[in-house]
Order: sequence, then C-alpha cells, then structure tokens
Amino acid sequence: MKFIFDAHLDLSMNALEWNRDFRLPVHEIRKNENGMQDLPDRGGGTVSFPALRHGNIGLCVATLIARYVKPGNSLPGWNSPEQAWAQTQGQLAWYKEMESQKELIQIKTAKQLKEHLNAWKENLLNTALGYVLSLEGADSIISMKHLEIMHQKGLRAIGPAHYGPGTYAFGTDSNGGIGENGKILLKKIQELNLILDATHLCDKSFWETLDVYDGPIWASHSNCRHWVPNERQFEDQQIKALLDRGAVIGMAFDAWMMLPNWKRGITRPKTSGLVIETIVDHIDYICQLAGNAEHVMIGSDLDGGFGKEQCPSDLDTISDLQKLDNILSKRGYSEQDIKKILSQNGITFLLKNLP
Repeated sequence: MKFIFDAHLDLSMNALEWNRDFRLPVHEIRKNENGMQDLPDRGGGTVSFPALRHGNIGLCVATLIARYVKPGNSLPGWNSPEQAWAQTQGQLAWYKEMESQKELIQIKTAKQLKEHLNAWKENLLNTALGYVLSLEGADSIISMKHLEIMHQKGLRAIGPAHYGPGTYAFGTDSNGGIGENGKILLKKIQELNLILDATHLCDKSFWETLDVYDGPIWASHSNCRHWVPNERQFEDQQIKALLDRGAVIGMAFDAWMMLPNWKRGITRPKTSGLVIETIVDHIDYICQLAGNAEHVMIGSDLDGGFGKEQCPSDLDTISDLQKLDNILSKRGYSEQDIKKILSQNGITFLLKNLP
C-alpha cells in the first residue's frame, strides 16, 4: 500500500463548525449525524483520523479558513476581519490539542518532514498524522503583523482568496485584480518564504499574482478547465505557467470539479457515472501538457463542505484514495510515476521550500 500525501484537507473546519470528532471512525461520525439536516453532507462525511491511517495517508496540508464578508456580500462568513482572525485562532487551538493527544504532528521544517516520514514508515499505526498548516483565503489577515504571527505559529502556505471578492484578491465566482492590498500581501508572503497557493484565484487575479510574485507557488486543489469548463479550474495557459514555475497541482475530488454539468444537490454520483477514475482524466491531461508526471499531486478537498453526495460513487472514505494505485497502473502509469503522483511530487516540493 503506497504512501499518500493529501495537499488539501479542511480538518479544523470540520471539527469546529461541523462538530466532528475526527478521532472516531467515519461510520461513527455518520451515526452521530443521523437525522441532522443543517448541512447537505450530514451523515456523508468521508474523513477521520482512523480512515487516514487505514489509507496510509500519513501527511496532509491542513487548513485554517474563515472568510470576512463585507456588507452586501451574500456569501456566509464573518462580519469583520477581527472575527475571522479569532476563528482561525480557534481552529489552530484545535490542531494544537490534537497534537497533545498525539493524533497530529505539525510539520514546519524540511528536517521535521524527513523525520516524520521515517517515523511513519517504521510504525504507521502508532505515529501521529503529519500536517502542514495552510490558510485558505487571506481575509482573516488583519495586517502584515498578523501574517508574521501566523508564520511564527507554523503557517507554511497561504491562498490569497477563496470564494467571492476578498481583501487581497478576487476568488472563485468573482472577477477583479489584486490591487495594492494584494501586492502588499504578496510581498510579505515572498519575504516570509511562504508557499503561495494559486487555488481559487479568479483569472485576472491569477495573472496579476504571477506578474508580481516570484516565490514558491503551488495549487493545492485545482482541476482542468479542459474537462470542466468553469473558471474554478485552470485553463491550459494557466497550467503551463504554473509548470514553468515548478509548481505542483493537486487534484480535487469535489464532483462538480471532476465532471462537467454537475448540478449541486441534483446530480447524483451513481447515476452520473462519476468514479475515482474520472480524476485520472485530469491527472493525465496535466501530465501530457508537462511531458512528465512530476507536477501532479492529490489535493482531495474531501469533506470540504461536501460528502458522499458529491464525490465519486466508489469512494466511501478517504482511505479509498488507495484505489488510485491500481487505476493509474491500468492507465499505463509506471510504479515510479504513481509514487510521484500519490506523494513524492508534493513531498519533493515541500522539502525544497520548507525552512
């Protein structure tokens, strides 16, 4: 069973906002949500610490996420940057408590990453799950001093925007540039040598970001617009630009990003024919553009506001990411390239860019 690195999981959001105890098996989390209807994915979660261990997913990028919404913005979120900041600090407190319970271990440096990978090989079932801390959407960063504080607390990656118009950039389902605030943020990100996550940037903000920013960049969970024609996915020129910068691109398992014409709450995984293999179309497309298998990773985004109702029909828990091994092999990928896609590409990038 191959080692898997998942470059995008919203663990703390699930713990604090969805009220899920990830120390429990997935089936118990689902049982606890029986009859709940406040969220569309109730009873359909796929992630837990036991499921991650069962799937040999010993390393992930785990997020902090709290959107600030200005007056008139219909998106859910916090009414001030200060509230959003406080929410991220609560999420960070949960990660720290899970560390004290020996469920998680934070990876801040390349040396710590090497040590964790060695420990995992020796005793995976009794080793804490490694996580690299990322901030999805920068609206909670009240000032550059706050970003410095987060860096000191172990933040190693950051996406300037999420959905809608943000303080520092325009994200998914919006349109606009990065402005002066965005340029100030990017300068500080580069100064701190944080990894910039290009995921969720709208097209205009994406290109303006690449014009200004010259530090390490990846896309933790973004698929191909060739297969799903929506701005949330990358068009060919964006993929090529990221390849030129040495980026890795994580494949997301949110159904509407995998399969065209998916309608949330209406389309169903089984009747649509959506299966895990569908993501290989996206993987292969990037590999063909690159001419190799060195720029793709897994950024599943599982339980990122959706559950079994909106992911491949043959995926019950996150441990089923292991099915990719056989699927990729049948599609002609070598053992070496499969290892690269499942973990090594992302790990190599981290070893190069972590302190």
